[in-house]
Amino acid sequence: MNSTASKDPLLQPFQLKHLRLKNRLMITSHEPAYPEDGMPKAKYRAYHVERAKAGIALTMTAGSAAVSRDSPPVFNNILAYKDEVVPWMRELTDACHEHGAAVMIQITHLGRRTSWSKADWLPVVSPSHEREASHRAFPKKMEDWDIDRIIRDYADAAERMHAAGVDGLELEAYGHLIDQFWSPSTNTLDAPFGGALENRVRFAMEVVRAIRKRVGPDFIVGVRGVADEVRPGGISAEEGIGIARYLANSGMVDFLNIIRGHIDTDAGLTDVIPVQGMASAPHLDFAASLRDHVNVPIFHAAKIQDVNTARHAIASGKLDMVGMTRAHMADPHIMRKIIEGREDTIRPCVGGNFCLDRIYAGGEAYCIHNPSTGRELTLPHAIEPASTKRKVLVVGAGPAGLEAARVSAERGHAVTVLEAAPKPGGQIRLTAVSPRRREMLSIIDWRMARCEERGVQFRFNTLADEAMVLAEKADVVIIATGGMAHTEVLQSGNELVASSWDILSGEVAPGKNVLLFDDAGDHPALQAAEIIAKSGARLEIMTPDRSFAPEVMAMNLVPYMRSLQKLDVTFTVTFRLLSLERCAQGLKAIVGSDYGGVRKERIVDQVIVNHGTLPLDDLYFALKPHSSNLGAADYAALTALQPQTLRPNPAGTFQLFRIGDAVAARNTHAAVLDGLRLARVL
Repeated sequence: MNSTASKDPLLQPFQLKHLRLKNRLMITSHEPAYPEDGMPKAKYRAYHVERAKAGIALTMTAGSAAVSRDSPPVFNNILAYKDEVVPWMRELTDACHEHGAAVMIQITHLGRRTSWSKADWLPVVSPSHEREASHRAFPKKMEDWDIDRIIRDYADAAERMHAAGVDGLELEAYGHLIDQFWSPSTNTLDAPFGGALENRVRFAMEVVRAIRKRVGPDFIVGVRGVADEVRPGGISAEEGIGIARYLANSGMVDFLNIIRGHIDTDAGLTDVIPVQGMASAPHLDFAASLRDHVNVPIFHAAKIQDVNTARHAIASGKLDMVGMTRAHMADPHIMRKIIEGREDTIRPCVGGNFCLDRIYAGGEAYCIHNPSTGRELTLPHAIEPASTKRKVLVVGAGPAGLEAARVSAERGHAVTVLEAAPKPGGQIRLTAVSPRRREMLSIIDWRMARCEERGVQFRFNTLADEAMVLAEKADVVIIATGGMAHTEVLQSGNELVASSWDILSGEVAPGKNVLLFDDAGDHPALQAAEIIAKSGARLEIMTPDRSFAPEVMAMNLVPYMRSLQKLDVTFTVTFRLLSLERCAQGLKAIVGSDYGGVRKERIVDQVIVNHGTLPLDDLYFALKPHSSNLGAADYAALTALQPQTLRPNPAGTFQLFRIGDAVAARNTHAAVLDGLRLARVL
């Protein structure tokens, strides 16, 4: 480490009790939903080890591991109430320790933040009957025996983690059971566990006391807790400081990881964990303010997605340890790049929140533009050089094409990219027209920088045709031409509509009375809706789906709804636009329903259709007869990271593939995954 690096605030060690953390960066507890049968097996272990290898000081697992059977995970979490968790956690911990990273785990009882219809179908419990909006369960109001057994469950889980050799644990106390005791909005118990603040804190103190009896005084125990719920009737900042003092002054809590806000609604959760277009590090100063009131280390993470902000948090003394969690999903090697002086090559977190939203939609967490995250066992982050160098031609400089170009160049191939537009980006450049989604351009900028480092040749304003491609005499041709908006979805009147793309690009101005028919449920519809509504137009968004914008998902939907509701937009679900015709007043829209028996009319002056894209594939089909593989891809080889060897046309002079939306309308993650998987086996 050079002298400059040694002075970097982020590279200074931190002593947490007996544990020496080698730097100030941590990954806070989160659940990527990778467990198998509730256990952190090979896939889960590989995810954390990748970040440990890169030099992270502390990786916290689980978000959160369930301590009781009546706390069934709402998605795929670690089950800390099972003894079999011990060897799996030990394997993970030992593997991370080999690389000098400390390991902790977050444990919890979800209380009302789950569903009685999961796992063993046991009643949900809470200190009141108040339902949580997000998970909808009406809880049983806890009895004394519920309190006693759950305290024991916490202690049992802690003992298991201690036996697994982890360096410490963290109690989750925001939105979960401990916080439900703290908050006057969710605790209607009488004394000794309800009423005055000292009574509402009692459950947490009893949990910590029971844990200490099992694991002893030396094991590290912290609390990730809310210090201000930012809502009427909830925990105020004053009460939050009081709770922090109770915990810190107990002598049993070794650190506080501070959260601000509430997570019982989609909107609340989004304010706690902000998405793109929202302020960076919005709760940093608040978390830092707790240092004036307690004498234990303060940790914090909330949209601290860049190294400079993290460095400021440490250098200014705001935090003792700073969390960059989603940032490490985008780039697991942040710390290595800091140490090596390569911060400019860090793959940026763009705040797309595909990771979190996908979990809450019931899937595993994947980064919107790093497909290797969560696939460490099958799609490693490291790119291996090719044994034979080839000439690769990519047509299209959107996310799929740029990823294919980047990876091909990194493997040592000679790469040329042809792009019809004057700038790279494809649909992402259109997406970034919306100020809230401007960060998406970093997906393109990062890839352009990596391509330029590797000598990729770009030709913009170049509309590739068959002759041009053949003249290049490439060994491999990758068609990444994307798609165009698909609007011909009506029984009649298709010529009278415009697309969401037309609005976003500015090619079509908003009307005065607009019907936006959204049959894709994705971002372009809502982006176009904002432009239309902000123009002062009267706007109705109609969808045949039973829920609104299902592809946008919960947390990304929040900023749109905050904007559109204020603009008095009408939202209509379960109705389908059937046809359109001109009339004296403008346009007559005929509306029906997939459920049948309904026919309605709307009189408007503009209709916008959002229905995904159709592939721009003419060039691909023109080139197909000239290729050795006739455009075919061996999917078994592709997913196994084996070379593409299909040669049904021996006379062909090059391999031909198409990727991204040139195949079918999908999303950014799918486009980048296509480019990565294909290019790394060329």
